[in-house]
Amino acid sequence: MNKTEAKKILHETLGRCWDKGSELLFSCPSCNHHKHKFSVNLDKNVFKCWICDYRGRNIRRVVRRHGSFTQLQKWDQITDRTDISRFAELFMDEVVGEGETKLELPAEFVSLANKNLPLSANRPLRYLKERGIVREDIVRWKIGFCYDGEYGGRIIIPSFGTSGYPNYFIARSYVGHRMKYKNPSSSKNVVFNDLFTNWNNDLAIVEGVFDAINAGNAVPILGSTLRTDSDLLRKIVRNDTPCYIALDPDAADKERRIIQTLLRYDVELYKIDVSGYEDVGEMPKATFQQRKESAKLIDRDNYILLDLLSAV
Repeated sequence: MNKTEAKKILHETLGRCWDKGSELLFSCPSCNHHKHKFSVNLDKNVFKCWICDYRGRNIRRVVRRHGSFTQLQKWDQITDRTDISRFAELFMDEVVGEGETKLELPAEFVSLANKNLPLSANRPLRYLKERGIVREDIVRWKIGFCYDGEYGGRIIIPSFGTSGYPNYFIARSYVGHRMKYKNPSSSKNVVFNDLFTNWNNDLAIVEGVFDAINAGNAVPILGSTLRTDSDLLRKIVRNDTPCYIALDPDAADKERRIIQTLLRYDVELYKIDVSGYEDVGEMPKATFQQRKESAKLIDRDNYILLDLLSAV
């Protein structure tokens, strides 16, 4: 990296700074604090605001999010990065359709976030407790259950679109049905819990909804893959959301395809080690956070090498 040119680009992007050699201190572009507490370290290729904790491990993300396209091109030139693939289709207006998907929850649905619950709630609550799900999770994910009806004996975890209406739900048996999941027949081509997803924060991409509950700010792909025409990919790219991929250990091929798709659209991407567990849902939350902190940054130059090393 040409540090002199890098400093010029960062000055154009972020304004005046205190220059400490490899570390530059700016006013934070995220919280706009008046003090120069936004640290950019050129040697380590990291940035962090000591006020609001806006951070990352790729300075290019700062230039991309807060600078112009010309500044981004300059940055790519001085860092020997080849020009990224064109993805204008993601920035076109969405296809006009019938509007956001809306779905009614089962008539027998009872919210487990309520204070006064019937005796029939004891068993689903016990099931959730055994899976490490606490009341905070129940409230955040609006978890409920059905005692009878079509979805009787099942935990119901609803998904809400940006309009605030349910657009899907997961129905998981807590009484030992042979078919563990019985989900609605409507399309799964939704961003699960879009309403409560923070696109400006790190996002975990996981397999199932119980994985997502464990992972915090996360989106489950529900056994599917990441299509190039999906709303999930569009939102990730438009919001420049850093992604942490943590699929089940037996989903290596699917994970590889998703990584290739995300790298094609220049997403800041990390791979979380899920070895030793059946899935993220089986992993203690503290363990997941520890592994997230040590996740490997993946780019187009190293992802093949990382994939080969993980197979050794």
